[in-house]
Amino acid sequence: MKALGIDIGTTTISFVVVDGQSGEMIKSYTIANPGFLETGVSWEKIQDPAIIMHKVIHLLNDILCGYKDIGVIGLTGQMHGIVYVDSYGKHVSPLYTWQDERGNQKCQNGRNCCEIIEEVSKTKIYSGYGLVTHYYNNIMGQMPKDAVGLCTIADYLGMVLTGRTKPLMHSSNAASLGLFDVKNNKFIEEAFRKLNLNIQILPNVTEDFQIIGIYRDIPVCVAIGDNQSSFLGAVKNVREDILVNMGTGGQVSVYSEHYYIAEEIETRPFIRGGYILSGSSLCGGRAYAILEQFFEKCAIALGEKEKDIYVMMAYILEEASAKSVSPEKEKLIIDTRFSGTREQPELRGTIRNIGIDNFTPEDLTVGFLKGMADELYQMYLKMGKEAADGKKRIIASGNGLRRNSYLQNIVSQQFHMPLCLAVQQEEAAYGAAMEGLIGVGMLDVREAIGMSDTT
Repeated sequence: MKALGIDIGTTTISFVVVDGQSGEMIKSYTIANPGFLETGVSWEKIQDPAIIMHKVIHLLNDILCGYKDIGVIGLTGQMHGIVYVDSYGKHVSPLYTWQDERGNQKCQNGRNCCEIIEEVSKTKIYSGYGLVTHYYNNIMGQMPKDAVGLCTIADYLGMVLTGRTKPLMHSSNAASLGLFDVKNNKFIEEAFRKLNLNIQILPNVTEDFQIIGIYRDIPVCVAIGDNQSSFLGAVKNVREDILVNMGTGGQVSVYSEHYYIAEEIETRPFIRGGYILSGSSLCGGRAYAILEQFFEKCAIALGEKEKDIYVMMAYILEEASAKSVSPEKEKLIIDTRFSGTREQPELRGTIRNIGIDNFTPEDLTVGFLKGMADELYQMYLKMGKEAADGKKRIIASGNGLRRNSYLQNIVSQQFHMPLCLAVQQEEAAYGAAMEGLIGVGMLDVREAIGMSDTT
């Protein structure tokens, strides 16, 4: 028997076929996510669920035609964002993605939604979280009239595949919406009442890797958050490994057996009795893309517009390695929080310590990479001694790390640990396949994360 994992990312959609006995990835497929909608509003980041579903189901059916022995489908996808559904289980809104910033817009008495929710609920919450989006839509009169439920895009895929009319969400996705008591695994209903929100719109929540229905005679497992899925797919020993991801955003994630609270750190549900401590960089790998755009504009200005900028940047890094750039005290210090942070969305990056000799392409490129690594390392330090104890290795994932050996070395040096790339390139989709195997009883979850010797 084989398992199929599907990951609906922000910019790509990935599928992996996995052997159920060996865990070997047999085949992977990645396509662009074409769902983004242009609205003319800079802070609005939405996608079309219909386009996404069409792409996913078309490729899914092709894969099922090629592999007749797929015995389970596991799902994951971008967290935090929401799509509204009607009583028939059909979408009646766009997908409001995790990048959407309506929660930071002034909406009542000069305050934004995050500020209002935090004041009322005494719970920290950020723009892009689904229930912040929901609150904004509610008070601004932008609720779809037929909406009776909400869920993530991966949950919606599960509904489409199985014909469910009401979402069932794993706690990993439910927590990503906000106003969720992670320790007790439930939405904070009292906060809903104080905010004059209808509790009935909330989905049911499960802690288990539960089968939610059938698609073409194949069990479909409940969707899990992409951070948890990547962790499941990449980390094989939770006692010793930390996961560092650099893609569209950036994350550093560590397993903890105990509930833990720290500034700028999210404590996320993982498996029963366990959590993932996660620090997220909103800019992440996009910082390197920003630098690429800068160099591209320079090239155009100099009449070199036909040059492949990423190839040129790779050459710049080779040159930097060869000549060791500048002495430590003379190096550029670059803060790459160009998109702010969830705590401080208005924050912007900086370039400091510019001298006569160090404002060079080499110093600038290396400085950007060090800034990207340092942001995640500072979050790691906030996770506390208990989370860090026994950690010996970095598991690196995301194309931002996979494609840049110089960044790999910088991350390794910053964290003072050896680094190795995750075995499976599509970690989240692979983790979804593993979750599916756990859901149908073919794989023990504690064995999958290197804890089978514990009680």
